[in-house]
Amino acid sequence: MTAPPLYLDHAATTPLLPAAQVAMLEGFAIWANPSSPHAPGRRARAALEDARGRIRAALGWEGEVILTSGASEAIAIAIQRCVQPLVAVSAVEHEAVLRHAGEARRLPVDACGLVLRGDCALPGLVAVQQANSETGVMQPLERVADEVHQAGGLLLADCAQGAGKLYTPGADLIALSAHKFGGPIGIGALLVRDWALLRPTGGQERGYRGGTENLPGAMAMAAALEAERGWLEMALALRDRLDTAITAAGGLSIAEETARVPSIAAYRMPGKSANAQLIRFDAMGIAVSAGSACSSGSLRTSHVLSAMGVEGANEVIRVSIGRETTAEGIDRFIAAWREVAGR
Repeated sequence: MTAPPLYLDHAATTPLLPAAQVAMLEGFAIWANPSSPHAPGRRARAALEDARGRIRAALGWEGEVILTSGASEAIAIAIQRCVQPLVAVSAVEHEAVLRHAGEARRLPVDACGLVLRGDCALPGLVAVQQANSETGVMQPLERVADEVHQAGGLLLADCAQGAGKLYTPGADLIALSAHKFGGPIGIGALLVRDWALLRPTGGQERGYRGGTENLPGAMAMAAALEAERGWLEMALALRDRLDTAITAAGGLSIAEETARVPSIAAYRMPGKSANAQLIRFDAMGIAVSAGSACSSGSLRTSHVLSAMGVEGANEVIRVSIGRETTAEGIDRFIAAWREVAGR
């Protein structure tokens, strides 16, 4: 009998939560344009602002919320519209940040993937992520924010992998995507400490983002953020179990001694390329990835692992855990890992 598919790529996207699906269907029933001045439009506007307020409350955010199509658009708005120019980005940022970085300084990281103390004390906009999408490594954002602010700068934090899972950091601009925490694809947000940090261009979202607002998506994102987070304790236990078993089998757990988001880990299988591993695991019905989904089809060595100085970077795969992941699933992956490593 063929084993059922095992999905361990939740950092790429994770299933829509039932509560989010219900909320989305409710939003579809409120079909009017939230920007229309008539009664149906006003009802849609009220529902949209209610969802915005719930998103703000669920994240513990006291500033403003601009609804976007996802973290990539939120990052673009933040960088292109900020009143301060982008002066530096960490060397391990997601491609969504790097494609807008231009000549901005690349901040080096240590072997654990952490930005160096003192390097973020710069005037201007500095981009440092919350949690890395390939390794799960969490940056010390409170310390980074202190350095940036003491230098008179502003901090942009890509929180796509941490929002809905981790405490929202003290950044000035925060980007997130709903589909990373159980909301739908196509909705995200840019959290803004103060409107004065951005230059408006007209249109919807108080003039900071044009286009008809995605009411069903906003309602679903709010519902997903309000979901309980007890599963993260389970994710941490499962990841620790993976770390131990893979190390015992001759593999290497990347940045194992560093604080990581509980649901993401990266492992090196010496002597086996990541692409060969992915092909073999896929044939066994197991979905994992070789780094960020946005660049997993590229033949280039991961810029994240290169910046960390990881030996054998082209032999590293990412395993990411979700609410649906079980101990039985992790044990199945461990057995598969041993089989692939032993070939």
